[in-house]
Amino acid sequence: MKTRILVFCLLLTACQSGQETPTEQKTQVQQNMTKIELTLEEANRLAGLPMSCIQNPLPYKSGVVIASEADLQMPQVHHPAFYGCFDWHSAVHGHWVLVNLLKHFPDLDNKEKIRQMLHENLLKENILTEVEYFSMNKWTKSFERTYGWAWLLKLTEELHTWDDKDAKAWEANLQPLTDIIIEKYIEYYPKLVYPIRVGEHSNTAFGMTFAWDYANTTGHTELKNAIEQRAKAYYTKDKGCPISWEPSGYDFLSPCLEEADIMRRVLSKDEFKQWFEQFLPDLVNSETAALEPAVVSDRSDGKLVHLDGLNFSRAWCLYGITKEHPEWAHLNKIADEHMAFSLPNIVDGDYMGEHWLGSFALFALNAK
Repeated sequence: MKTRILVFCLLLTACQSGQETPTEQKTQVQQNMTKIELTLEEANRLAGLPMSCIQNPLPYKSGVVIASEADLQMPQVHHPAFYGCFDWHSAVHGHWVLVNLLKHFPDLDNKEKIRQMLHENLLKENILTEVEYFSMNKWTKSFERTYGWAWLLKLTEELHTWDDKDAKAWEANLQPLTDIIIEKYIEYYPKLVYPIRVGEHSNTAFGMTFAWDYANTTGHTELKNAIEQRAKAYYTKDKGCPISWEPSGYDFLSPCLEEADIMRRVLSKDEFKQWFEQFLPDLVNSETAALEPAVVSDRSDGKLVHLDGLNFSRAWCLYGITKEHPEWAHLNKIADEHMAFSLPNIVDGDYMGEHWLGSFALFALNAK
């Protein structure tokens, strides 16, 4: 694995952010900026976050519509694979974290324990029960649309690209659920007349990016074509995205940058360059480019802590752009500042951030 190096302050250490003013926080980030690696030691700590919750059934935010008494079950009954980490989608990307770390750090301290947990959760019969829920009735057909759908395809993609016996078995077990999610994507997008441009779960552009990655990696032409067609229909004519209006108070995704993230996938390099120069002209100009990291005032509040996730998702969008367009390398500094601001908060002792932020941090690290 290539060494992943980022500019940030000490990774995965608790900090006092939230007790300081935004100016004090920014000063602290600037003072602590240093080059470090995502080492095996840090990977072990990162793995500890999903390990502590993917088999922890409570607390859990189910999102169930109660249509009958049969719906009044513990979440583990309907979701025997993804019942931990507070909610279904967080359980899914918690599994992705463990797969990704096992894949890139084969000498993790708890590698055997992690494999055992994945074996127990990703059993074929567990996945078939998950499939049943998604097709149980009209109330469940849109469950986790499209945020959870996207992370499920990202998990399957991670397994698909890993030359490992267990990974191949887990991918095979997941395939029925993967297939139903793909069907739902293909059915849904032609019906969605207007894109959803919020900074939370239902953001259309984010839901498209991970699904595109899966389709591109696995060669699923029908899914890829469906996404490309709708993304171009939604976003091609967009100009002057008001990124200065961001963030909203609960954002963990940037409406502007997520849109750019999908468009750099579906457009050619030259097409994207022309589009992005009109879409976010101030970011293209190194003299005017500026984007402040989002500040979290209370990390025990499950909504307010979303803003740490926003810093990570902004970073991965910016890293993706600069990889393909080195002429905009100044955006890396903005991405690094966002990473530096929120990385110390991954382990802050509060479950509202710890059950999911590690996955956002790791995805951003992978994007560097």
